[in-house]
Amino acid sequence: MSSGERKYWYNTDTGEVEYGYISPAVDRIGPFDTAEAAAGALQTLRARSEAWAVEEAIDEDWRKATDVDGKH
Repeated sequence: MSSGERKYWYNTDTGEVEYGYISPAVDRIGPFDTAEAAAGALQTLRARSEAWAVEEAIDEDWRKATDVDGKH
């Protein structure tokens, strides 16, 4: 038994929290240690996505600032 079978997942198709591998992988977000964490999966993804977007913008700004004559 793999560790994912003993974890909670958020089903994007049904909006329900599941314990173990109930649904196809394409419909699952996780794994999470608790049902509460799985229930907040969409908020977690949104927050991580926003953080990554900020990091990418900072990296792009740095690249532009250091790209004086087409070279770093």
